[in-house]
Amino acid sequence: MTVVGLTGGIGSGKTTVAKTFKTLGVPVYIADVEAKKLMNRSKIIKRKLIALLGEDTYVDGKLNRPYVANIIFNDATLLKKMNAIVHPKVASHFKRWANKQNAPYVIKEVAILFENGGHKACDYVITVTAPKALRVERLLKRDNTSKEKIEAIMKNQWSDSKKVKLSDFVIVNKTLEKTMAQVVKVHKQILKRIQ
Repeated sequence: MTVVGLTGGIGSGKTTVAKTFKTLGVPVYIADVEAKKLMNRSKIIKRKLIALLGEDTYVDGKLNRPYVANIIFNDATLLKKMNAIVHPKVASHFKRWANKQNAPYVIKEVAILFENGGHKACDYVITVTAPKALRVERLLKRDNTSKEKIEAIMKNQWSDSKKVKLSDFVIVNKTLEKTMAQVVKVHKQILKRIQ
């Protein structure tokens, strides 16, 4: 199975791009969504995260996301340790999922694909970019958050220029219409490369 990594900074529009690929019949795995499910389901992950971050990590058996985010985005060491607990489980879950798909290729959408070395397990990588001001504006509308929290998350992610250098394809997400056209073009290029 050909694996195409899809990444981009927070607020770049990865989800919009992923949905567009889905409409073209490409199976899409959203790593963040699956990671959250695993963090709520896996007893091993729960036990390790409580040991790492404390009893308040879970409330009524569910991940206490605001508490966790507040800790890990202000402590790079804890963020690395948490990723070391969660990412291997997500990677093995993805492999099982990918093997069940019947398509020329699958997309694995990961916010920190390069940061965690996940790009090495992909055949191709697509990076979604958008101007920083637009990304901040989108996030302030979408999430109940502050510019400070957005900046803290952005600080833990690679710059677009660094990601673009290592990417096979780049989609610039400014307007929906242009973004969709770019997705169709990239889809055709991927199909041509793998046939």
